[in-house]
Amino acid sequence: QVQLVESGGGLVQPGGSLRLSCAASGTIFSINAIGWYRQAPGKQRELVATISRGSGTNYADSVKGRFTCSRDNAKNTVYLQMNSLKPEDTAVYYCNAVLRTVVTGPLKDYWGQGTQVTVSS
Repeated sequence: QVQLVESGGGLVQPGGSLRLSCAASGTIFSINAIGWYRQAPGKQRELVATISRGSGTNYADSVKGRFTCSRDNAKNTVYLQMNSLKPEDTAVYYCNAVLRTVVTGPLKDYWGQGTQVTVSS
C-alpha cells in the first residue's frame, strides 16, 4: 500500500508564495519521477512540474521562472515552491509518483488526494 499525502495549500494574494509538500509512504522500493499536476474548475488536469530521481526537472511553460520543484530522496518527499502566484494558478494541486514497490516490480502511477491553492485578493 502506497500513500501520497500533500500539504501546504491555501489562500494567498496575487504575487504571494506558497510551498507544497508531498510525502510518499508505504511499501516503496524506489521512486522514479515525482511531481505535481493541477486541475482548475472546468479544465483538464495538467502537468505543473516533475523531477526525476537524478533531480532533472520538467516544468510547464506557464510556471517556469516562478515555481521550483525539488525532492528529498531520503524522505520520499517532493516540494513545490510557488512564487509570484497569479489568479490563474488557482487549482487543486495533485502529487504524482511513478514508483516500484518491489525490486522486480513494474513502475506504477500513484496520486495524492489533492490540495487546494487559491490565489485571490
